[in-house]
Amino acid sequence: MTEFRFLKACRREPVDVTPVWIMRQAGRYLPEYQKIRGKNSFLTMCKTPELAAQVTLQPVERLGVDAAILFSDILIPVEAMGVPLEFHDGKGPQLGKAIRGQKDVDSLAVPDPAEKVPFVMEAIRILRKELDGKVPLIGFSGAPFTLASYIVEGGTSKNFVQLKKLMYQAPEVYRSLMSKIAKTVVLYLNAQIAAGAQAVQIFDTWAGVLTPGDYEEYALPYTRQVVSGLNRKGVPVIHFANDCATLLTAIKTLPIDVVAVDWRIPLDVAAMVVGPDKALQGNMDPTMLFHPPEKIDDCVRDVLRRGEKASSHIFNLGHGILPPTNPEHAIAMVEAVHRLGRKV
Repeated sequence: MTEFRFLKACRREPVDVTPVWIMRQAGRYLPEYQKIRGKNSFLTMCKTPELAAQVTLQPVERLGVDAAILFSDILIPVEAMGVPLEFHDGKGPQLGKAIRGQKDVDSLAVPDPAEKVPFVMEAIRILRKELDGKVPLIGFSGAPFTLASYIVEGGTSKNFVQLKKLMYQAPEVYRSLMSKIAKTVVLYLNAQIAAGAQAVQIFDTWAGVLTPGDYEEYALPYTRQVVSGLNRKGVPVIHFANDCATLLTAIKTLPIDVVAVDWRIPLDVAAMVVGPDKALQGNMDPTMLFHPPEKIDDCVRDVLRRGEKASSHIFNLGHGILPPTNPEHAIAMVEAVHRLGRKV
């Protein structure tokens, strides 16, 4: 029953074989994605439900993965808060609102998803019909800390100087911003769940730039606020923090179902830290897909072996699949997981 394999693993129930999906599985490595992208801007694809649904389905059909994840971007709700957003090829996102004081925070909205981002929910509804029970659909959002980092820095950053200056020099402004973002994310994820998302993943892409102490003080409480505010109705919650090795002791205290980890920590070590009360997701290095297919088998086998230490394991990469990846290598990985993975 492929439909339930992923969800069962999220809930630490027995599965017929280890489920697998890939972060950024709908993306630039697929020629069929490139074809659509060649005719549309990235934001147009995100905001056109039919296009977002079409792209979401591509890796399900091509790779045989056990879950679909909505094609969108973590900054969609940030734009709805009132932050101008542009994407330029090769430069990443550029956000056009400086947050330096309380007035800047006060000017941001906590948007109603039905009013400001209805296209996201419409894409989910289309996908539930199109998927027709083949595989479950994952919705997602950025975590408050990661969204704040983009807003305050105006895009990606190497050292996050502006964000950390705000944290340390104007903590009341920082906390006001984080509270507003957390409320936005709660509404956004709840709207996705109501529209039909069968699991949700929270991406904390930049959490690893914090010391463990700063993570617990400046990031964790707001992620906890998000998870605690979800109308879950049995919908599993996955948390992914990039560069998470030093943060797992804190992350495991969140009321989540699945801890997703990057490739920098061996999965068996992560399992020892996280303990038996959470499923693990991950964590093959995305560059291992540049190996020839026969070597990919060995890489998969190693991750699966380490994943046996977890109470439940969902196979994934330790970060998003990279644009130069040969789709045939991704297929080889998925097939290897299903061939070699844990069976009841």
